[in-house]
Amino acid sequence: MTEAQKELIKGTVPVLKEHGVALTSYFYKRMFAHNPELKHIFNMGNQQNARQQTALATAVLAYAEHIENPAVLLSAVKHIGQKHSSLNIRPEHYQIVGKHLLASIQEVLGDAATEELIEAWKVAYFQLADLMIGIEKDMYDQMIQNDGGWTGWKPFTIVKVVSETAEIQSIYLKPTDQGKLPKHEAGQYVSVRVFLPELHLYQPRQYSLSDASNGEYFRISVKRVATEGKPEGMVSNYIHQYFEVGKQLELTAPTGSFQLIESEKPDVFISGGVGQPPLIAMLEHLADKKEDKPITWIHGCRNPDLHAFKERVKTLENQHQNITSFSFYDEAQDADADVLVGWVDLAKIDASHLPQEANYYLCGPSGFIKKHFQYLTNQGINAENIHFEEFGPASLQLN
Repeated sequence: MTEAQKELIKGTVPVLKEHGVALTSYFYKRMFAHNPELKHIFNMGNQQNARQQTALATAVLAYAEHIENPAVLLSAVKHIGQKHSSLNIRPEHYQIVGKHLLASIQEVLGDAATEELIEAWKVAYFQLADLMIGIEKDMYDQMIQNDGGWTGWKPFTIVKVVSETAEIQSIYLKPTDQGKLPKHEAGQYVSVRVFLPELHLYQPRQYSLSDASNGEYFRISVKRVATEGKPEGMVSNYIHQYFEVGKQLELTAPTGSFQLIESEKPDVFISGGVGQPPLIAMLEHLADKKEDKPITWIHGCRNPDLHAFKERVKTLENQHQNITSFSFYDEAQDADADVLVGWVDLAKIDASHLPQEANYYLCGPSGFIKKHFQYLTNQGINAENIHFEEFGPASLQLN
């Protein structure tokens, strides 16, 4: 890419800041109109609530702002690569996306889209695409190298279903071909693909693995989010309604960078709502290793009846003196010593359970993560020791 082309890219930053979501919204409509088969790959719920358009606009803006040194975006690019590999994105998809993205820039900007500008964005896009393709190839190669690993969609059979609460089901899965399961890291996720008759589409969703790696089964814990008549929540609702022991689901191999860090530091787990699955996998892993370092478990939900894994955490706490748990309930009435009323408030936790030198793991909605990240950093916790997993497309830029 020439210096002149970089200047042209940087010149579009103000437009992207003001109209980025409008551009990406136009892009997705155009792409799906010309290539409707891609609807089987994209989460159409996130299309409807505009989260995917916003995430793409944020990514395009960041790339334009750092066109002089795109290496600073490597961490974010790897995160996107993990999402792509979990959806079986392949090199040819980048050609389709590039064609429609460039056409969208030209059609949205009109006369402002000079030949030189479109050429600059063409060079920039395919430079990024080549980087992504290389990163994802390495990820696919690693999946294959893992004992029992695979790429693409693989059928799994449901062997057990457990109702954790009225809203959350844990689904236990084994490979339909009875092959080996690859080892996964505590905190990773798989993609699940379901055919939705209402939409006449396959729809993928990511679900964290909610148990430590065991070589016997995968477990996902799915909250029913029934948004009537809308793709958002359709997959979880469909799974709850129609999937039972003996039925099949298609999965991609485990991936994701939200992983338990093996160290001698204490661990603090903080979750809200259905944010527990990756954290409970981490807790189970630590319990299996019989770690004796301090472990703090903090969870908040609406009421005790909707508190998934409550008994399991209590059992682990009773078995391991180093584990201490705290529960916050929005609708708690006569709270006892083990229950705190209201939303999760770390100020109500004794500082001894929130040590300065610890690894912190946050999982929940973006507002939940922002609130507690801010609190922890205000208490002097190093931001590098705070790790988080956000629901849906990434939107948080915390440091």
